[in-house]
Amino acid sequence: MSLLNPVNKSYCLEQVCASNYEKLFRLIPGLSGVTEQAVGIAPNNTALYLQVIEQTPYTMTVELSHSFQEEPDVLLEPAVKIRIYLDAQLAEVLSDHKRPHVGRVYKDFSLCREIMNYKWRLNYFLQKWLDHCLAKNYQFTF
Repeated sequence: MSLLNPVNKSYCLEQVCASNYEKLFRLIPGLSGVTEQAVGIAPNNTALYLQVIEQTPYTMTVELSHSFQEEPDVLLEPAVKIRIYLDAQLAEVLSDHKRPHVGRVYKDFSLCREIMNYKWRLNYFLQKWLDHCLAKNYQFTF
């Protein structure tokens, strides 16, 4: 996939996070009511697994992943950890199975451009993956 590099990345990142929030709630209509886990099934596709990691009145942290094996704990990819800001209606990727949390990668917060680029890649990936999942018409059970 070619690299998309917008000029005003901070504005675009906010828009992607807002879009990801909307797409998550279209993919999983009862998302705010999930307390532990949910499974999404689509014909002839691998299952999607949602695990609630943390829940507060204004945020949720979840992990969304495909399972490519019969046993869901064997191989979960992309294992995207997402912080959902319910009040601001934003969904931000914290990490995935290959890329750790930004705080572990960049210890020096003066590296603003690198941090923004890292966050952009994570969230842009989620946007494209959610588009793919929505096109497959997954149905979730809680």
